Amino acid sequence: MHYVVMDLEWNQASDSRDARNRLLTFEIIEIGAVKLNSRMEIVDTFEELIRPQVYDTMHHITEKLIGIHMKDLSGCRTFDVVMKDFLAWCGEDFMFGTWGPQDLTELQKNMRFFGMEPLGKGPVRFYDIQKLFSIAYEDQKVRRSLEYAVDYLQIPKDIPFHRAISDAVYTARVFQMIKDPIALQRFSFDTFQLPENHRSEVHVVFDNYAKYISRPFPDKEALMADKEVLSTRCYLCHHNLRKKVRWFSPNGKHYYSLSWCDKHGWMKGKIRVKKAEDDMVYAVKTTKLVGEKEVAALMERKDHIRQLRKEHRHREAQEKLGKR
Repeated sequence: MHYVVMDLEWNQASDSRDARNRLLTFEIIEIGAVKLNSRMEIVDTFEELIRPQVYDTMHHITEKLIGIHMKDLSGCRTFDVVMKDFLAWCGEDFMFGTWGPQDLTELQKNMRFFGMEPLGKGPVRFYDIQKLFSIAYEDQKVRRSLEYAVDYLQIPKDIPFHRAISDAVYTARVFQMIKDPIALQRFSFDTFQLPENHRSEVHVVFDNYAKYISRPFPDKEALMADKEVLSTRCYLCHHNLRKKVRWFSPNGKHYYSLSWCDKHGWMKGKIRVKKAEDDMVYAVKTTKLVGEKEVAALMERKDHIRQLRKEHRHREAQEKLGKR
């Protein structure tokens, strides 16, 4: 397998009320990419400007940041033509790498808008190199800018930032510096294309947690009634576990549970309810074995939520009595 580390530059409407926003929020105007072989050596590069077909003026912030003007794009090829060449250049058996999760989503949105076939069926596996940097060098949660990572790793800054090819080169250089085997196991999934049905849903086990990505559901009620979404299965011994704390939510978007495995101990579950297209929703569920400290914190959180809801119901009852 080889790797295609990609960066995109895009333009957008100057006015958020522009009707074109509903069609294509970000129109790609430049693709830059670096190809690395299985030994993480840079073997080729791809760069091309793209003639826009949706927005005919450059957003002032975009123009200032990347230094591209509309006149620079007038003689360029269109997105669909450039994209066909780019995919041919990528070749077979490769994985994308990007700095953060947005580029791959916007690439697929542009592909669909311009009538191209999707990258594949279902979620696309890729390396979020921004996340890998955090896993390898920081607390796994913070997300740094590309320039911060370049400075941290003392990578020479010999080309300007904020052009697609230069940012792709810097991202590839950061990628080359990440040797942590745990970090390199933590690939991500772009969910622009969701699983089509129950059989194609994503189940993957990482070094210390498991992830599940559901098919889309018509609403949250249908999603939270699905057996697979609600299941708590130990990802080490594959036994179905009895919940000690049933699924609860502090905000209607995130749900938590606690289950007990006789062989491996406490397992925490988390469901994130996310919006899909056409007003549908889907779930990203993670399960992870945890210690007593995290168990106590989650139980305390549930008790706190229960108390807040009890107080809210009491206030509502008092208000109703006062109106009589």
